[in-house]
Amino acid sequence: MGHIMFEEIKNIFIQNDSQRYKRGQFPVIIAVTNQKGGCGKTTTALNLSAALARQEFKVLLIDLDAQAHASLGIGIGVDNISCSTYDVIVKNIELEYVIVPTYLENLDIAPATSALNGAQLEIADLLGREGILRTALYKMVNNSKKNYDYIILDCSPSLNLISINGLVAANSVLVPIQAHYFSLEGMKDLFATLRVIKDRLNLDLQILGILPTLFDNRGKVTQDILSQIRDYFQDKVFKTVIRLDASLSEAVAFKRSIFDYAPDSDGATDYFSLALEVVLLTASEKKVKRNGAREKICQSQ
Repeated sequence: MGHIMFEEIKNIFIQNDSQRYKRGQFPVIIAVTNQKGGCGKTTTALNLSAALARQEFKVLLIDLDAQAHASLGIGIGVDNISCSTYDVIVKNIELEYVIVPTYLENLDIAPATSALNGAQLEIADLLGREGILRTALYKMVNNSKKNYDYIILDCSPSLNLISINGLVAANSVLVPIQAHYFSLEGMKDLFATLRVIKDRLNLDLQILGILPTLFDNRGKVTQDILSQIRDYFQDKVFKTVIRLDASLSEAVAFKRSIFDYAPDSDGATDYFSLALEVVLLTASEKKVKRNGAREKICQSQ
């Protein structure tokens, strides 16, 4: 990892650096994205959503990945649903008709299916194709009886038109990244795309934070890379680090959040800590006080 790579993407982080995230604006729409697979993206989207829901925030998880891992991981039988995010993006179905409850109170999901694989080609020639999801969210927020505090977008592990829809719809981006040299190299394309989207399609898009995941604190190289990331990006990196924990992958297989599968695990502790950071960065003081999120999350660790 060298300074040459970081210099190329530095400006997207320091641009408007004096402007903090606009607190108190709801719903907060967070795109969880990284074009590199295997970095804990879906695990983060799912467990962050679950952690926020457990603190009595109303949360909507939107699955924008044709693999539908977020939907499957929270117990949705995707083969038996009549509408999915594909229908929202391609057929202009209203988003509220796609949303289904999960087994967790306060957490709903707009599930995906494999049909989403073909969505990019089907909307490629449409005018305003990058803003289809943003329009759908706008209509739901302003016209629907469904009110959410947080909307979490699980983007595809590729920089395709569906992922771009997620980034255009979001007001912030959370980037999970494994503390590994090749993962850092792959970030260049992601941040180049984020810069273009911010400049041309979504001026309000901000970096909520970089989340180190799959962190093995036994390795000196990973510790060194994490240290360099923190030194360079400073407060843009979450204080929370998601440690390597087999329980996280096992929980997905059992279609449960980490808090239901292994509440005493490192993974549960780390994702509660992340939820606290996200709440403190995005929620108004009134909202934090009403939900007692600060105290609840701390007590749960």
